[in-house]
Amino acid sequence: MTAGRIAITGMGVFCGAAQSVPAFRDAILHGVSGVGPVDLFDVAAFPSQIAVQVKEYDPGAWFTRRQATRLSRTDQFALLAAKEALAMSGLSGCYDPYDIGVCVGGGAAGMFQAEQWLAAELRGETARPAQLRGVLPDKTCTELAQTFCLAGYQGSITTACSSSATAIGWGADLIRTGRQKAMLCGGADSLALLTFAGFNSLKVMDPEPCAPFSLGRQGITLGEGAAFVVLEEEQAARARGAEIFGFLLGYALLGEAHHMTAPEPSGESAARVMTAALAAAGLASDRVGWVNAHGTGTPANDVVESNAMQQVFGDRVQQVPLISTKPITGHCLGAAGSIESVATLLALNAKTIPRTLHFRGKDPECDLDYCHDASKPSDSSVALSNSFAFGGNITCLALAAADLQQGGA
Repeated sequence: MTAGRIAITGMGVFCGAAQSVPAFRDAILHGVSGVGPVDLFDVAAFPSQIAVQVKEYDPGAWFTRRQATRLSRTDQFALLAAKEALAMSGLSGCYDPYDIGVCVGGGAAGMFQAEQWLAAELRGETARPAQLRGVLPDKTCTELAQTFCLAGYQGSITTACSSSATAIGWGADLIRTGRQKAMLCGGADSLALLTFAGFNSLKVMDPEPCAPFSLGRQGITLGEGAAFVVLEEEQAARARGAEIFGFLLGYALLGEAHHMTAPEPSGESAARVMTAALAAAGLASDRVGWVNAHGTGTPANDVVESNAMQQVFGDRVQQVPLISTKPITGHCLGAAGSIESVATLLALNAKTIPRTLHFRGKDPECDLDYCHDASKPSDSSVALSNSFAFGGNITCLALAAADLQQGGA
């Protein structure tokens, strides 16, 4: 086991809210929402018809025709975000390819292309079998490894909405245990009719832009995209002259075993995973300046997460804002944890707590500071990022800004 901290030396984002890290930073810090009408497929039959879609996306602008044919929409988003992260890291040529691994969190994978194939078959057309290549959830990880010649560990994690947060934590474990020297970790997911219809059928999608922790909220707004980070042991990164953009101090995950879709109502499980992440990071709760919530905007989740905050931070809870970036990015399912991790790092480095958009009124069951009115300055270098998923799969990452001193916050 290495005693060094896990440094983040690269970040990449390609999603409905922004298509690069600089643009994403602006969206997060200035509260620019990407919510709009869905035109990727027909949504006329659904109560909610909005999402944070990557609009006017032309694969030909990024890939050759041959590449675009064999890559699903999810694969394409992943490659674009990973390319930015690796370029930012300057990792090329610094390690043996067998010392660099890939871990990807995913969800619907190539479902969008599979749906196009099925629709063509039902119309009696000659459908392209290549559209089914991306259905397997490990396809994205394989594409990343082959494209960027990363010959180390390959892993795909599918725990619904916590997938990519868990992928980042697992990547850090592989470095800490000496199995890899660097990891490309994150997640990707694209909109698909299956997930859009599924969440509408569960009646957890808001017809209006999602409004976490607000009175009258009705549920989520879906999103799509990808985000990746490059992880290395701190001293190794410094030895090669890499710029460090932050740290993953620790993480925790658990399966609360309560219900397939509903969170454990008391907040005890959510509080337990947050406390465990702090313990793994070697931090007391008073080191945390704010929390990037799972913050979906569903009536149940927002209350549970607020209750968990009370249990973790006690008398100090009103001084620890609980915010959600999902009104900006949408709920990106398998990619949600990694997209929100990058958002958290960007905000930490900017010394700003992002605003939670779309406030509709104060909910008496959500009585904390959610930064509904405006973003806030913060001198804290540490924040938590929560990712809670169906099946009780919940993950919490303890993240720190680049200016975090060894042993301090």
